[in-house]
Amino acid sequence: MSQFQPLTSGTLRANLVDLDARQMVAADVEWRDGVIVAIQRGAAPDPALPYLLPGFVDAHVHIESSMLVPSEFARLAVRHGTVASVSDPHEIANVLGEHGVRFMLDNAAQSPFHFLFGAPSCVPATPFESAGAVLDAAAVARLLDLPQIGYLSEMMNFPGVLNGDPQVLAKLAAAKQRGLPVDGHAPGLKGDGARAYAAAGISTDHECYSLEEAHDKLAAGMQVLIREGSAARNFDTLQPLIATHAAQLMFCSDDKHPDDLAHDHINQLVARAVALGHDLFDVLQIACRNPLQHYGLPLGQLRVGDAFDAIIVSDLQQFQVLATYLGGVLAAQNGKTLLPAVEFSPINHFAAAPIRREQLLVSAVSDAVRVIQALDGELITHELRGRPHLQHGHWLPDPQQDLLLLLVMNRYRPAQPALAFIQGFGLKRGALASTVAHDSHNIVAVGADLDAMVTAVNALVACGGGIAVCDNGNTELLPLPVAGLMSTAEGDLVAQLYSHLNHCAKALGSPLRAPFMTLSFMALLVIPELKLSDKGLFDGRTFQFVELQP
Repeated sequence: MSQFQPLTSGTLRANLVDLDARQMVAADVEWRDGVIVAIQRGAAPDPALPYLLPGFVDAHVHIESSMLVPSEFARLAVRHGTVASVSDPHEIANVLGEHGVRFMLDNAAQSPFHFLFGAPSCVPATPFESAGAVLDAAAVARLLDLPQIGYLSEMMNFPGVLNGDPQVLAKLAAAKQRGLPVDGHAPGLKGDGARAYAAAGISTDHECYSLEEAHDKLAAGMQVLIREGSAARNFDTLQPLIATHAAQLMFCSDDKHPDDLAHDHINQLVARAVALGHDLFDVLQIACRNPLQHYGLPLGQLRVGDAFDAIIVSDLQQFQVLATYLGGVLAAQNGKTLLPAVEFSPINHFAAAPIRREQLLVSAVSDAVRVIQALDGELITHELRGRPHLQHGHWLPDPQQDLLLLLVMNRYRPAQPALAFIQGFGLKRGALASTVAHDSHNIVAVGADLDAMVTAVNALVACGGGIAVCDNGNTELLPLPVAGLMSTAEGDLVAQLYSHLNHCAKALGSPLRAPFMTLSFMALLVIPELKLSDKGLFDGRTFQFVELQP
């Protein structure tokens, strides 16, 4: 349990970074019962003093990707000066529906960190895989009526928006009726499509991969989120917009894995943007102010009468965070969290059965197979043809050609696993398995031999979800008993265990920067070219199932 100072009153002297006046002055700040009651301003900044500024906001994140529950996510995030997040509980909703969303709300309510949750708009994300829940328009409306829900989460079904799908329009209407913003998700959408998408009430997008796409969405009146997470990284491409469109930008991580969250958060994007020569106040407007204005977050902005939500940094280049305050409470100091861990009972939806080796045998009925080519750092894949190892009439993994077996299996009921072959993971031996598999979070595994795959998958079945590495019969495991997505352990320990499993995967031969991250997206059917559902091999270009052996 961490030490915790529940003091909500105090004074300090620092260089105040005033975003309203776009200036800095030495100042004495006093707060009482969590609220600023006086600010005595001096003249010029004092170089001997640290800097006081509003806290950072992650404007779009799936907390589940940190493998931590919200209260534990907060304990790591405050160390980096993050005081709030705009959080889409889409991942747990795909597993547990409304029950999962309410778990996130209840856990978050036990932390002083500012969480704004959205009502997931696309559960399930696609009908071509087995999910654990359905959130129809009526369920979305119920969630939007909860006080902790402040927006409609990313509308990934942009074809449904453009084509007037009745369920999609009903969800948009429910948000509009309540005066709540709607987040977007429309990778590659430009021109007339972007304008029509925005006209339907979609107000943000975090999926821009090019400046051209971002400019079209900005011109349509949308806010563009510059994303830099563990998976997708668009900062370098989109950062030129800071000089021209600061009022329409926000920073976000989208998906931040535990080892990355332990190291940095939005503070890293602020430092990088300033290092590139962007105006300090423009950068801080993006990191601290724009999310508040767009989502109506109840955060203080260092004005008399505001809650004392603020951070102290040593300088305005590296932005090393010395202290973080939430409502006047010292939440982090010198890189250590002061928020206490929260006790909770895990919830799950897991009914998969153990597998046997013979279930992984692929009878050879053709002279070649379709092969998924995984690409390092990319969500997209390519389609190849290949000939794995042929033995006794069965196609088997062939590590020499880097043709490994890929498995996706329904975790919500006992079922036969779906099988395919994949290139790019580079394993020379052993297997990896995970129940973090976007978006429905079934079991996904990749292996260089069948016995290792069986061992890894069955280890996850036995513990109700997690990530595993099997090597020569030895299994390393990070259990994720909360929906098969999140741990019950403290954040630093989860970060260490996750980092260790990534190291183990690389020791098996994988050249991928983040093997488990890549594995988690091999079942993401909405991203082409080839992906694997628990129902079979899927072509994301035609939105049709295809035969493994053409």
